[in-house]
Amino acid sequence: MKTLSKTALLRASAAPMILGAALVSNTAFAQQAEDAASGDAIIVTGSLIKNPNLSQATPVNTTTADQVELKQSNTAEEILREIPGVVPSIGSAVNNGNGGASFVDLRGLGSNRNIVLLDGVRLVPSGLVGRVDLNNIPLALVDRVDVLTGGASTTYGADAISGVVNFVTKQDFAGIEALVSEQITEQGDGNYLRADVTMGANFDDGRGNAVFSIGYQESDPVYQGDRSFSFNNISSFTGGASGSGTSVPSRFSNINITGQDHIAQGCGGTTGVTCVTRNATRQVNPAAGAFSTTTQLFNFNPYNIFQTPFQRFNMYGSAKYDVSDALTVYTRGLFSKNTVNTIIAPSGAFNISVVVPLSNPYLTTALRNGFCQFDTTPGVGYTPLYSPAVCAAAATATSPTDPNYRTVTTNLSLRAVDVGPRISEFQTTIFDYRLGFKGGITDTIDWDVFGAYGESENTQTQQNYTLNSRFRQALLATNTTTCLTDTGGCVPVNVFGGTGSITPAQAAFLTADSVVSVKTTLAQARGTISGDIGVASPWASDAISFAVAGEYRKYTAAQRSDLLSQSGDLGGSGGASPNVSGGYDVYEAIGEVAVPLIQDKPFFEELSVNAGIRYSHYGVDSPNSPTFNATTYKVEGNWSPVPGLKLRGNYAHAVRAPNISELFSPVNTGLTSLQIDPCAGAAPTTNANLRAVCLAQGAPAGTIGSIANPTAQQANATGGGNLNLKPETSNSYGFGATFQPEFLPGFSASVDYYNIKVKGAITTPSPTDAINACFGNLTAASASNPACTIIRRNPATGGLDGDPSTTPGLFLNLSNLGYLKTDGIDVYLNYNHDLGWGNLALAVTGNWTNSSVFQASPTSPARDCVGLFSVNCASIQPKFQWSVRPTLTVHDVDLSVLWRHIDGVEYEFANDPDPANRLYSGPVAALGGKTYDFNKISSYDYFDLTLRFHATENVTITTTVQNLFDKKPPIVGSGAGTTAFNSGNTYPSTYDSLGRRYAVSAKLKF
Repeated sequence: MKTLSKTALLRASAAPMILGAALVSNTAFAQQAEDAASGDAIIVTGSLIKNPNLSQATPVNTTTADQVELKQSNTAEEILREIPGVVPSIGSAVNNGNGGASFVDLRGLGSNRNIVLLDGVRLVPSGLVGRVDLNNIPLALVDRVDVLTGGASTTYGADAISGVVNFVTKQDFAGIEALVSEQITEQGDGNYLRADVTMGANFDDGRGNAVFSIGYQESDPVYQGDRSFSFNNISSFTGGASGSGTSVPSRFSNINITGQDHIAQGCGGTTGVTCVTRNATRQVNPAAGAFSTTTQLFNFNPYNIFQTPFQRFNMYGSAKYDVSDALTVYTRGLFSKNTVNTIIAPSGAFNISVVVPLSNPYLTTALRNGFCQFDTTPGVGYTPLYSPAVCAAAATATSPTDPNYRTVTTNLSLRAVDVGPRISEFQTTIFDYRLGFKGGITDTIDWDVFGAYGESENTQTQQNYTLNSRFRQALLATNTTTCLTDTGGCVPVNVFGGTGSITPAQAAFLTADSVVSVKTTLAQARGTISGDIGVASPWASDAISFAVAGEYRKYTAAQRSDLLSQSGDLGGSGGASPNVSGGYDVYEAIGEVAVPLIQDKPFFEELSVNAGIRYSHYGVDSPNSPTFNATTYKVEGNWSPVPGLKLRGNYAHAVRAPNISELFSPVNTGLTSLQIDPCAGAAPTTNANLRAVCLAQGAPAGTIGSIANPTAQQANATGGGNLNLKPETSNSYGFGATFQPEFLPGFSASVDYYNIKVKGAITTPSPTDAINACFGNLTAASASNPACTIIRRNPATGGLDGDPSTTPGLFLNLSNLGYLKTDGIDVYLNYNHDLGWGNLALAVTGNWTNSSVFQASPTSPARDCVGLFSVNCASIQPKFQWSVRPTLTVHDVDLSVLWRHIDGVEYEFANDPDPANRLYSGPVAALGGKTYDFNKISSYDYFDLTLRFHATENVTITTTVQNLFDKKPPIVGSGAGTTAFNSGNTYPSTYDSLGRRYAVSAKLKF
């Protein structure tokens, strides 16, 4: 097998390759050969056969430590986010929806469909979903990062449907290495500090090695209010100022503004009759002491952030010792403590039902009269709630025992800005320890046994959240000092004024901290026998290699919430956080074989076949859940007809077992993204079918015609775990070629096609699917359709948002009815040329994604989200992506440029014939009147410039300018996608929202 020279591939300072651009089958081979020569463990990503001559048929994308240094990446998430083919997942750019962790999403199939490994072994996951938090990876000791695409369940077990990410640490590290780096934006915010110290030594004449690394990282927040393009919340559909209907001053329902009929007699489609809404939700106008028919939406953008504040302290240690020629003991320990703060706009009363005495001391005369004039019989003549005389008498009745005492019931929407922003502090503590023994059975066959145990605990402390129950209690007051239902410390609250109306004492009563803790554990053990059998094919020189193994894993996870979190009483928390507890274990048997069939023959420089199989038995910790079994397998082949050319192909059958969250989470109501409610506005007043459906879903008759779209594009949604779920299955295949021509030394290229299909996928319907299942055809909409009646509305307002305890909203259930599919092509090019006076290295990596299809059920639409963005498509996955890094080395100086290209994308319904379904296109007042088309995002190109200077043999200074040309992100408004990815009027996980940044680092090495 022909490979690039060790010098060409591994020269760190002179020939750094692009982030993620290495030809991994060749690079990995060179690394493995070097490890084998030094006696180190050979880590082959994608196989349990630790053979330096193994020729892999599955392409692996490698990022070296040198590339990380050039980019000045501080977290593992930053490294992976910019690799073409990796779709941005939850990370540091996500504010609303970030649970204090960072994840990777390979090929857009979901962050729960890949495995993150450390030296080829699983780490304890960070939450109920079973994903590894990338914040815990010890970058200081990472030698390379391998990304393998496609089904890898045969080698690594369930969850590796889209592939694996393997962080390989440095072996036999000796000496001291200290690194300090600092980053800051051109605006002077977003400071990021990183410091690492690593020490290692060989001992007992090289029989042992020990290494210890300690690190610290800290980043400051970057607020959306500090960027001109994100200061104002902009509607994706109107281009005007937008925001949340939960605002300040307050909004109230059940108020009549004129004392007339709710809907004019004869309305309901009659020609020439005008329908006039009278009982719509109204906003307080504190200046006039009355209320306004125009809603002042709350601009929550300035409170939100583009870079989450982050603090991490981590330690990593490993050691090995050759007890004898036949026995080596090795160990590894990881500890990390992370603190992440997510900061979002103030809490408040999010459309909750409250009871207000007409003698409330803060209630103005105009507001009192508005409540009294509420039309109780809309559409059949005006009947006020209370007559003027009763209303006037009730104004002075301060005791419930007074015959004149009266109350009104209204839905309150108020941002408690006087309380301050909502802060969720996520503190994660993780440790993961491994101990193993290995040795030789014969000269060519080895054994390896290890056990590992890890725990992760994530504690979320929610601060500055108001309580719905305390709003209700504080409004039941007839004086300014005590409440009618005082259970201790109640303070009457003024919700009828503007900013500043809520005093510090009132704010203190309204708020309370809550705590949710999630603890996960992973116990695992594996025993492997691998090597070669000493027998070769008659036409090959290398012997047949094999690996047989047995593996056991035990997962547990539990979420413990205080009573406050369980109650769902926190305003704007998205619903209750119920207690969850569960676990499962798995017993597995694995076998792999690598057979060189023909070597060094005409037209057959190499012909080899690799295969593997894994049988898994799952037991779920529940008396009502049966066990289940799964078998995965793979077949791979390589053919090199002539030197420098290799053709390869692979096929894999993989599985993903349901995780603890999918199995054990109780039914609960939370939030989802939804822009348009079909029952909103006047449509139900002119369409009898639609009106009947809205009523059947629980909308009160009096709300028809005045139902509002979900506040801040977030509707309630109910779902939960399902103990009847079974593993989803995947079939993937790929084929490609690598080219290393002898006539062009230093050049290498590879082209690979991949195709991954997932059947029986564990999915929930998208919000749009749930809406379309009922409202897809309004003329045929039926009030008896189960897809309609399963949607449950706010019993006071008729909307899909509000108090989770009374408004289940959409029903998004988990099932094995889903289908996923993606395919595309990866291209890698590398060239290294000695100029005589210097060295030039050029590396290119690119990805073309042909399709990325999601179908929630056989009756749901099969949605292909490649090149599209919307609430149905989560993160952006462009058609084309590529990165180019040329590096020029002259003596002790490296000058490197990174060019990243992101192909253009468009809104999912940009070409819909109905303009109401398209996004806004035109001048945007909030952005200086400049014209924007929110339906399209043009292609984007980013450039980073790095200058690295080896000042002495021991000191290296690196400076980097990221986003060299200060490219501003695209503007699409705030409702174009899901809240987790569409934030600050853009997509901050895909496009740079921070602007030009400067980074400098100093590395001292002895």
